[in-house]
Formats: sequence, C-alpha cells, structure tokens
Amino acid sequence: MSTIINTPNAPAPIGPYNQAVMAGNMLFVSGQIALDPQSGELLIADLTTETNKVLENIKAILTEAGLDFSHIVKTSIFLKDMGDFARVNEIYGSYFTGNYPARETVQVAALPKNVNVEISVIAYKG
Repeated sequence: MSTIINTPNAPAPIGPYNQAVMAGNMLFVSGQIALDPQSGELLIADLTTETNKVLENIKAILTEAGLDFSHIVKTSIFLKDMGDFARVNEIYGSYFTGNYPARETVQVAALPKNVNVEISVIAYKG
C-alpha cells in the first residue's frame, strides 16, 4: 500500500510523477530543483540561493508527510558541475544534525530546466 504525498508548498510535478510516495514506512521524494512553488519561477541566480531552495522544497514535502531531515536515510545529489560540490555540500550539511544519511553526488551532463543542482531523498518513518 502506498500513499501519494503532494503539497502546495513545494513545486508541482512537471511530468508524470508525484512529489513523493509513502510506501509503508519509507518516503521516496522525487528530485527537487529550485522552483518557487507559488510563482513557478526558477531561483538560480546564485548557487547558494538555488541549493537552499532545493532543500526548502524537500523540507516542505517532508513536513507534509509528518517527517523532517532527521528521517532521511539516503540522498542523491546531481550537479551540473562538480566544481560546485564544496558549496552545495556546505549548504546541504547545514540542514542536518547528528547522524547524516547515506549519499552519492554525481555530475551529470544536464538537469531539468538547465538548473545546477537537483536532490532526491529517501526517508524512513520509524
């Protein structure tokens, strides 16, 4: 049994998928980019703003599911330029306290809407 998780506080999907799916105690959050959920505007003027918006979108979805960053067990970070790793990593780390989730970070040739960073997460409601 699975439950679809959607919130107006994160960007609406731009394709045939949902913001997140709760399957049992696991929450699978689709890749998030720096879209403002109210205006639909991309916030990619600088990497700090962009990364924070991605993580705030993830936070909104987690909140809708009754979870927070402490429930995340796995993240996937996709970067257009691995040269951005240190800055994204610094911002990413500020959203977590205590135990960090498992993670991979990969450079990709392109991302949706030509953004610089996309992050997806898996959370566990235990």
